[in-house]
Amino acid sequence: MITESSIREILALYEKHGWILRRVLFSDDMNTSLADIRESLFGRVAIFPSTLDALWFSRASSPENEAWEIRHLSETPFALVEVVDRDLTDGERNDALRAAEIKMSEIVKSKRSV
Repeated sequence: MITESSIREILALYEKHGWILRRVLFSDDMNTSLADIRESLFGRVAIFPSTLDALWFSRASSPENEAWEIRHLSETPFALVEVVDRDLTDGERNDALRAAEIKMSEIVKSKRSV
């Protein structure tokens, strides 16, 4: 399982490059293991239950689009980027992000079975 210091390094790296932490996805195990430090790590960012342990970041990619990057929380760097139109409804954006989460879950599962 990834350490607190590794998570802090990830957060600092993304912030350095202009990304904003938007969402946290935690499995029950990760949620329990970081229960005492969640607020110091993520402030008021929403934490969602998930089978993934991942962070969603976003930043502008053009005047019309916003890039969202989901970073898997593991010792091996792994992320997927989803570029979405800024004019999408919240539901449409959430559908696009959910598709990226499903893709990441499938990749993580395939790596575990190797």
